[in-house]
Amino acid sequence: MQLVDIGANLTHASYRDDLDAVLAGARQHGVGTLVVTGTSVEESRRAAELAQAHGLYATAGVHPHHARDCDERTIPALREIAAHPKVVAIGECGLDYNRNYSPHPDQEKWFVAQLELAAELGKPLFLHSRDAHPRFAEILRNLRVGKAVAHCFTGEGAELRAYLDLGLYIGITGWICDERRGRHLVDLVKEIPQDRLLLETDSPYLTPRDLHPQPKARRNEPAFLPHIARAVARARGESPEALAEATTRNAREFFGLP
Repeated sequence: MQLVDIGANLTHASYRDDLDAVLAGARQHGVGTLVVTGTSVEESRRAAELAQAHGLYATAGVHPHHARDCDERTIPALREIAAHPKVVAIGECGLDYNRNYSPHPDQEKWFVAQLELAAELGKPLFLHSRDAHPRFAEILRNLRVGKAVAHCFTGEGAELRAYLDLGLYIGITGWICDERRGRHLVDLVKEIPQDRLLLETDSPYLTPRDLHPQPKARRNEPAFLPHIARAVARARGESPEALAEATTRNAREFFGLP
C-alpha cells in the first residue's frame, strides 16, 4: 500500500533525535508522502523548513490554543510562510472549546482571519474543531469556505453530516482504534464518501490503542498509518488496497500534490 499521512507533527521535540529514522520507517511501510502540521507562526516556519529539507509538505497556521498570542503580525507572517513551495494548506486553524487555552472571541477572530487568508491565497484549509460544533460549522457556512478538511475528526453523527453538507473532506486518525472513545467512528466512517476520506496519524499523538506491541513512550509515528488504514477499511467493508488507493488519490487532489 502507498499512503499519504496528511497530518504529522514532525516538529515535535520527541522527534529531535531520530527524525531520519522515523521518516525511513514511514517509507518502509509505504508512507512516502507526509504533510507536516504547522500550529503557530514559529512552528509553521519550522514545518516548511523541515519539509524542504526532507522532501515533505507542510501547512502554515495558528492552532486555536495559540489564538491569544496572535497580533497584527500574525497574518502577514503566515502569508509569507505560505508562499514557500512546500506549504500546501493554511492551518491548523479552527476552534477548541474543550481545553479553552484561548478565549472564545480570540479563537473566532483568528480562525476567521485564517479562513480569509486561505481564500486570498487559493489554498485549502486544514481545520481543527473540538467541542465547538455547531459554532464551527456556522462560521464555515457564513464565510462560504471552499476546499477544507476536518482534521482528526472525532465527533458524532450530526457533526459529521454538517461537515459533509459543507463539502468538507474528513481526516480519520487512530482514534478509530480506541475501543473506549472511538467506537462510534467504526459506524460513522461508513458515511464518508470515498472521494472525501483522508487518513492521518496526528503523530506523535493518538497512537492506536490496539497496536501491539505499543511503541516506546507511546509515541505515534507515520509508519503506523497502514494500521489505521486497515482499521478504516474493515469498518467500511473495503479492502485495505482499495482504501489506500482512494485516500492517496484524494490527498493528492486536495493538496495539489504531484
